[in-house]
Amino acid sequence: MRIEPAVEVAGLVKRYGAKTAVSGLDLTVARGTVTAVLGPNGAGKTTTVETCEGYRRPDAGTVRVLGLDPITDAAALRPRIGVMLQSGGVYPGARAEEMLRHTAKLHAHPVDVNLLIERLGLDSCGRTPYRRLSGGQQQRLALAMAVVGRPELVFLDEPTAGLDPQARRATWDLVRELRTDGVTAVLTTHFMDEAEHLADDVVIIDHGRPIAHGTPEELCRGGAENTLRFNGRPGLDLASLLKALPADSAAAELTPGSYRIEGKVDPQMLATVTSWCAQHGVMPDRLAVERRTLEDVFLELTGKELRA
Repeated sequence: MRIEPAVEVAGLVKRYGAKTAVSGLDLTVARGTVTAVLGPNGAGKTTTVETCEGYRRPDAGTVRVLGLDPITDAAALRPRIGVMLQSGGVYPGARAEEMLRHTAKLHAHPVDVNLLIERLGLDSCGRTPYRRLSGGQQQRLALAMAVVGRPELVFLDEPTAGLDPQARRATWDLVRELRTDGVTAVLTTHFMDEAEHLADDVVIIDHGRPIAHGTPEELCRGGAENTLRFNGRPGLDLASLLKALPADSAAAELTPGSYRIEGKVDPQMLATVTSWCAQHGVMPDRLAVERRTLEDVFLELTGKELRA
């Protein structure tokens, strides 16, 4: 028996005037998983997620969320999903705890509000108006409002933007617990390590289409088992360096002054690279052997850094 996905998008097209933001996109999110949707600014990820949330009407294609149409079945769908917006959605003058308790009362079986306040560190700002909260406090309140109704599916837009390391880890723990409880999460984030730590599946979107899909491990697999990285002055002659390395080696300047070398990373390669740097007056700063990361994959596929 086929288990219906939490989210199923087929051939989605969304235009804004003459601009096509999403062009024939397909996306499937399995139930009980965390799926990270990544893409450079303007790639179409926000439009895709907002269409799934029911805020945008598709120009073509089909969108099903928990088996329902987000537009025509909105009244039936909204009690079953949680939406964390990156900004907005809260009355500026409302106090943080007041807003959270109000949201909880809109649901039949809400989470214990006191427990959620303590868990997300909102107890110190509960009586503070929303407009006076710090960016991190606003993010934590938005997360609490998204999950207080015990949703089956939650959309998380940049859930840890502006958070300190402790609050960020607490948010990660909460997302993991939601998954353990069977809640499905669709996550958009500019932090590659966040996607690697939390996501069961990653979808990378560019120019309105998915260009890669898989688990973080699957996407990071390939190329050399290890990668040699170092920083130096921008514009090094990598062709000259490659002449000194084995024929199956590859070298790239990912961003100005940041270099990656792939191949058989062993003591001989390390000695060759450092010798070449010495001959060319280059101090290889932060020289390290690392595995291929999700950020490497993203840069290779899009040629762009993922920035907020």
